[in-house]
Amino acid sequence: MSNNNRRFQGVAILSLFLFIGLALGIALSTRFEWMPSAHSAENQPQPRLPLPRPAGPSQSFAPVAKAVMPAVVNVSTTRVVRGSQNEDQSEQQLDPFSRRFGGGMPGPRPHRENALGSGVIVSSDGYIVTNNHVVAKADEIRILLPDKREFVGKVVGTDPPTDVAVVKIEAKNLPTLPWGDSDRLEVGEFVLAVGNPFALNSTVTLGIVSAVGRANVGIADYEDFIQTDAAINPGNSGGALVNARGELMGINTAIFSESGGYMGVGFAVPSNMARAVMDSLIKTGKVTRGWLGVSVQDINQDLAKQFGLNQAEGALVSEVMPNSPAAAAGVKSGDIILSFDGKTISSAGVLRNLVAQTPVGKSVALGVLRDNKRETLNAKIAEQPKEMAQRGGGGDETFRGDEGTGKPSALAGLVVRNLTPDIAGQLGLAPGTKGVVVTDIAPSSPAAGAGVQPGDVILQINRQPVTSIADMKRIGGKLSSKDSVLLLINRAGSKLFLVVKPQ
Repeated sequence: MSNNNRRFQGVAILSLFLFIGLALGIALSTRFEWMPSAHSAENQPQPRLPLPRPAGPSQSFAPVAKAVMPAVVNVSTTRVVRGSQNEDQSEQQLDPFSRRFGGGMPGPRPHRENALGSGVIVSSDGYIVTNNHVVAKADEIRILLPDKREFVGKVVGTDPPTDVAVVKIEAKNLPTLPWGDSDRLEVGEFVLAVGNPFALNSTVTLGIVSAVGRANVGIADYEDFIQTDAAINPGNSGGALVNARGELMGINTAIFSESGGYMGVGFAVPSNMARAVMDSLIKTGKVTRGWLGVSVQDINQDLAKQFGLNQAEGALVSEVMPNSPAAAAGVKSGDIILSFDGKTISSAGVLRNLVAQTPVGKSVALGVLRDNKRETLNAKIAEQPKEMAQRGGGGDETFRGDEGTGKPSALAGLVVRNLTPDIAGQLGLAPGTKGVVVTDIAPSSPAAGAGVQPGDVILQINRQPVTSIADMKRIGGKLSSKDSVLLLINRAGSKLFLVVKPQ
């Protein structure tokens, strides 16, 4: 054997020993990493738990989007405007959900006006759910499917109090979205918003559920919105909000925006509410709502203290309508409704929604707090009177400070209610006190900045007496966007003046 061969065999043997030693070292080190030492519990390495499979960016939503997009349609409406163009422009500015094109010549000449939105096919024979504001006042509705087929749409029914509408097209074997249970939706879940923003058909955006049960937004009379940060823009209205399983959880309705575009806050009508409205519109052409016959308001910390509550919860009854189910059940002004049909009441809005969704004729148990004592009353829900259904009031009459003025004012962000004798007494006010009580206030509003608080009673505006909501409407309607307002309020029996400056 040559020296070269002996040298090669020696190197090979040495390499083999090194490889075996390295393998044993790795095995021993691995063994000690996972097995605790018998000598020192303090130095024991903790067992490594299996991590959950990451969701979101590392998980593709392509299959969900592919399944959902065929059932989300483009809704294009046309109407003939017979008023002046300037009048219509103010109405356009109030509609944050659709993009309008065209115009016509200035003056009273009729002109055609177009609007774009979205809709969701929920039945294979052509029923489509969208927003009321997408199809309101439309003379013609055209539905464009993602496969480029186009149909003429016919309005089956609309429900302005929830901003839901149903449109029908003559077609069969259409792709649909399955309804999901919005009551089971949780904050933090991933959701997709699907629609046609800025006429960009079949657009999908991803976000999470930011909040549920969002009310007092000022968009509709009955609010129980899903809030999401999935991008929603003009043209998305009426489109689908779906969960990670492709189930329809909401109908995209509105955005909060100071620029007119996406700012991370969007709202959708929950699927359970939209589905109930749709079923009623298809079956009867209208929405039948339950009626209890009370005016209620939210409870803040000051009111909670006055009424002996440990925390601000429930709905405070400010007025009971004569000959109403509430009157027959023995409900009184000043009662606090804490539960309705076994469900906890956290706010006046929650109670209003539950009453409205309760079948007519059903008997329900009301848990109330009266004079620091809890009682149970039984009420039989009646059908909401026609005049209340038309104005969307449901007996819970409130007024927003700049409502009906068509422009921002120093009173913007205020929500008030007529002051009743019972509530005046509970607030420690003198008998016969007249005014309107502040039930809610936007934190960023001019009035909040001036120090107005929920529970304050407005007695005067610019030295003019305010005895009711009608007075506030009359005085507030004369304010310009630049006018400061002098308020005389009664707070817990003490009067003080506050100056509210417009933003």
